[in-house]
Amino acid sequence: MTGWVVIAGLGPGAAAMVTPEVTAALADATDIVGYIPYVARVAPRPGLTLHATDNRVELDRATHALQMAQSGQRVVVVSSGDPGVFAMASAIFEAVEAAPEFVDVDIRVLPGITAMLAAASAIGAPLGHDFCAINLSDNLKPWSLIERRLRLAAQADLAMAFYNPRSASRPDTFTHVLHTLRQECEPTRLISFARAVSTPDQQIITVTLAEAQPEMADMRTVVILGNSATRRVGRHVYTPRSVG
Repeated sequence: MTGWVVIAGLGPGAAAMVTPEVTAALADATDIVGYIPYVARVAPRPGLTLHATDNRVELDRATHALQMAQSGQRVVVVSSGDPGVFAMASAIFEAVEAAPEFVDVDIRVLPGITAMLAAASAIGAPLGHDFCAINLSDNLKPWSLIERRLRLAAQADLAMAFYNPRSASRPDTFTHVLHTLRQECEPTRLISFARAVSTPDQQIITVTLAEAQPEMADMRTVVILGNSATRRVGRHVYTPRSVG
């Protein structure tokens, strides 16, 4: 029996945003591996085993998935959004690099709609020109590196999409982010907060950088800061594709 590992993105939340390719992989799987709330999005069925784990054991989760595939199981490792954006695809390949016996495992990465892109669509077109994405969690990198990237991106006049802006364990992170951005950007710069995007709880708020408050963000929020040309048109926010 030949096993495999598929690393799949479940999209930002709405079932309609799960791609047909991912749906087919889930239907063919014997095992689902992932962080607890993402595994909960997969419906149980006979012949399917769900392996839900905490969010701080990514390498253990990856190794377990690879071991099961070696034993002939068909394993789908699930992430929200896209698995290659701050998610499990990197962890799987890190586990393969650390243990060469996994090199021959059949591994496929299936893309998904990211929270960043779903949020941008709900806002309008704030990522219409050059942009970057920055994970604001300092669990896997120091705050000094985050701050440096924020400053350099602002100086380059990039629009920015922020993941993991604020959590119960990091209540002050976004306060520091706003302070840094205000040092580098004009106070009228538009910043949008997209919470629970694509779900019935979706909320979109756009304010100026001067008006932004840390409490506007939480772990279910993607924050998008425009560049110096980003502007409103009716209820939408967009960044023009032309420069100058």
